Amino acid sequence: MKQSTALNILKSGKNVFLTGSAGAGKTYTLNQYIEYLKARKVPVAVTASTGIAATHMNGMTIHTWSGIGIKDVLTDHDLKNLKDRKYLRDHIEKAQVLIIDEISMLHARQLDLVNQVLKYIKDTDEPFGGMQVIVAGDFFQLPPVGKSGESNREKFAFMSAAWLEAGFSICYLSEQHRQQDNQLNIILNEIRLGQISQHSIKTLQSTQQQALDSDITRLFTHNVDVDQINEQHLDGLKGKAHHFHAQTDGNEKLVMTLTSSVRAPQDLMLKKGAKVMFVKNNFEEGYINGSLGEVIGFSKDDEFGELPEVKLRDGTKMVVSPAEWSINNEQGKAIASFKQIPLRHAWAITVHKSQGMTLEAAEIDLSQTFEKGQGYVALSRLKSLEGLRLLGFNQKALELDSLAMKADQRFQQLSAEAESIWQDRDTTLVHDDFIKKCGGTTNPKDIARYEKRLKQKAGTGISASTLEQTRELYEKGLDIEEIALARSLTIATVINHLAKLYEQANTKSGGSKSNSKETNVTETENVGELNFERIKPQKEVLQAVSRAVKQVKKQNLPESFNEDGSIRLRSLVDALNNEMGYNDVRLALMFI
Repeated sequence: MKQSTALNILKSGKNVFLTGSAGAGKTYTLNQYIEYLKARKVPVAVTASTGIAATHMNGMTIHTWSGIGIKDVLTDHDLKNLKDRKYLRDHIEKAQVLIIDEISMLHARQLDLVNQVLKYIKDTDEPFGGMQVIVAGDFFQLPPVGKSGESNREKFAFMSAAWLEAGFSICYLSEQHRQQDNQLNIILNEIRLGQISQHSIKTLQSTQQQALDSDITRLFTHNVDVDQINEQHLDGLKGKAHHFHAQTDGNEKLVMTLTSSVRAPQDLMLKKGAKVMFVKNNFEEGYINGSLGEVIGFSKDDEFGELPEVKLRDGTKMVVSPAEWSINNEQGKAIASFKQIPLRHAWAITVHKSQGMTLEAAEIDLSQTFEKGQGYVALSRLKSLEGLRLLGFNQKALELDSLAMKADQRFQQLSAEAESIWQDRDTTLVHDDFIKKCGGTTNPKDIARYEKRLKQKAGTGISASTLEQTRELYEKGLDIEEIALARSLTIATVINHLAKLYEQANTKSGGSKSNSKETNVTETENVGELNFERIKPQKEVLQAVSRAVKQVKKQNLPESFNEDGSIRLRSLVDALNNEMGYNDVRLALMFI
C-alpha cells in the first residue's frame, strides 16, 4: 500500500495497524498524520512501546501515558487510583486519537491493560474508550519480553483480546525509503519470505572484510559480549575512574528481582569520555530509556558526593542524579527499591536495544543468535551494505518466527483488500466528519493558519543557539507542544527554555521573581519582547502550586531542595497529591 492510501484510511477515523518492512516509512506516515491532526486542533496522544521508539515520535511510552507501568494485572483498586490521578485522567479524557509505535514490542496483556484503563477512565465499553487507535510496527522485529516459558503466541499483541475488539484496518506499506542500495533490500525481503538465497549469503559474508571507521556502533546478541567490549574501551580511557554503587532496600527476594531486571549495573564505573546509554525514562530531566551520550566530566554534589555530567547526541548537557526503581504494594508503598545512576556503557549495544535506530554503519556479530528475528532486526538498522561489517552469523540469524510469518501473510491480504476499497474513493466528507466528531476544525482559514505554524519549524536554521531557536518558534505563535514537535525536544525541555527566556526578559524589564518564603502569584504576563500570557496556567493552578511551594518551604526538609536552594519538582508534585504532572508544575513555577 502507498503512504497516500494509508493516510486516506487514517484520516477516516478507523482504527489502523500500520505495518511494512523496515524503512517503509511507518514513522514518516505517522508524523504526517500527527501534523494533519494538530493543524485541525484534534488532541492526539503519541506513544511507543519503548523509550527509544518514543524519541522518534516526540512522545512517551504507552506504559507512562496510560498509567499501567510495569503491572501485569490491574485490580479495581488500581483502576480507581489511576482515575483519581487528575493529570492522568485529564490527558486521557482529552485525547481523541491514540498512537502506539513499535507495537511488536508491547506484550499482548499490556495492550489489554491499556484497553481496560481507557474504558474505565472514559466510562464506556467501546474499544479503547472510543478513541481512534493507531498501532504501528513490524512483527518481524523482536517480540516483547515475557515470563519464563511464554511462547510468542502468548506475547504478540495481535493475539490479544484488545486487538480483536479494535477491529484494525491493515495498512501494509510497500515502498522502501531507508535502504539506499537494492541489494540490502533484496536480502531483507528474502529473509521476510524465508527464502534466503546463496548469493545473498555470500554477499553478507563478504562484508566481513570491509574497512569501516573504528568509532562505529557494535551490535551483539548477548549482553556478555557487549559488556566485554565496553570494558575494553573503558580500560583504554585515561583519567580517574569514578565508582557508583547501587543502594538497595526492602524484601531480599524482591530486591534480587529488581536487581536482575533493572538495566543499570549494581557497580558502575565511569571515566571522562565514556560512551553511555540512559536506562530509565525521566521526562522531568529530559532523557529517556535509550538516550545515548558521552561523559564529559563530574560534578560535586552535597548529597551524593559526585555525579557524572553527560552530553547527549543533540548537544544537551546534564548532571545525572541517581534514579530509583521500586516494587510497590497495593497501597503504593515501596517494599523493595534499587537506586543507581541510570546509565550503562554504550560502545557496544545488544541487537534488542538497537530496535528503532537507523545506523550509517555498524559492526555486527550474529554468530551466537539465539532468537529468531535478531538477524533481521540488526541488518535492517542499516541504510546500505557499504556500512556493514558482519563478523559472523548462524542459521537462526536468518530465520523469522513462523507465527509472525503467517500473520504477515494475512496482513498483506487484508491490506490489499483495504487498498482496493480506499485508493480511488472520495473521502473528503468522511475525513471532515471524523474531525468534527473529535471537536476539531474544518475551517480552511484556521487550518491554513495552524499549518503555517507547524511548518515554521523548517525555517529555524541551525546556526542559532538552542534557546534562540525556541524563542523564534514561540514568537511565530507556536505553542509548547508544537515547539517540542518542531525541534524534536521533550515538552520539559521547551518549558525550561521558555522559563529561561522569561527570566531574561524579566531582568531586562527591571522585574524580579520573588525568592522570599512568602511566594505570591505574579501578575506579570507581558515581559520584555515576548508575550507569555498565552501559556500562563489558570489562576487556580497557580494558587495551588503557590500553596505547595509555601508548604515545602515551611517543612524545610533537606531532601526537598536542590543544592542551589531551589525546590525539587518531585517535592511539589508530592505536595499536590500527584494531581498535577511535572510539566504542569514546571510551567506554573515560571509565574510564581
